[in-house]
Amino acid sequence: MLANVSGIQDKLKLIDNSKAFQGFVIFVIIVSALSIGAHTYHLPSWMEKSLVVLDVGITLFFAIEIVIRFLASDGPKKFFSNGWNIFDTLIVIGSLIPAGGAGILIARLLRIFRVLRLVSMIPELRMLVNALLKAIPRMGYIALLMFVIFYIYGAIGSMLFAHINDFLWGDVSVAMLTLFRVSTFESWTSVMYETMTVYPLSWIYYLSFIFLTAFVFLNMMVGAVLDVMTQETQAMRAEEEADEAKNLAAVAEPLEDSEKPASAADVVELKAQIAELKGLLVQNAQSAQRAG
Repeated sequence: MLANVSGIQDKLKLIDNSKAFQGFVIFVIIVSALSIGAHTYHLPSWMEKSLVVLDVGITLFFAIEIVIRFLASDGPKKFFSNGWNIFDTLIVIGSLIPAGGAGILIARLLRIFRVLRLVSMIPELRMLVNALLKAIPRMGYIALLMFVIFYIYGAIGSMLFAHINDFLWGDVSVAMLTLFRVSTFESWTSVMYETMTVYPLSWIYYLSFIFLTAFVFLNMMVGAVLDVMTQETQAMRAEEEADEAKNLAAVAEPLEDSEKPASAADVVELKAQIAELKGLLVQNAQSAQRAG
């Protein structure tokens, strides 16, 4: 009984790890995304019904696929230790909610999130998302420093320019919003020229702020993400090399078993076979001489 269960699990592992199966799953995810987008258009009734049937088939396929992955894993603990497996399971379970009644909006939203399963299926996308998540703490400190700079410049701008344009510089919170507009380069020159009519040197205020936020802090954000991405890339390559080494070891193990030194019994048997062959050769030579 245990042998049968182990054999079934090995077959499920082969299916789960096969490139063809993974490629088909990615294809179904893309079809699911296209069908969700098609629902936003005004379509004929027959096409709407076809999309409903297609959506049911996709939902059932995802349910079967997650079951295959669960059964192919080495137990529930191993399966749910991977955060991406938890994410996929939640998306699949959410997609099983009937798209009707009071929960129709929730069901549709959860079906939209099935597109995110494309991230969990492609290792390179997983690496990018993992790098982004791990970079958030570093980015948080940079964002905190940016907030301090925004607050200082906002307070200065409110004190200097409030009488020029109360709508843009009336208080520190509104001034920070104006500075955010400046940092995104959205018509910031009109804001600068308005204050320069009263304070001709106010351009120093804007240029110094833009230099800090748009160049220094933005590059710091990019650098933090790139640093984590480099670490994730190295970790992914190390994991791939470890898997290749493991596969090579599994292939080489039977070869090592076949190259074990022969036992004493094997040596005796081999000598007996050699003596028998020598006797046959002598008999053949004697027969040839008699015939000659």
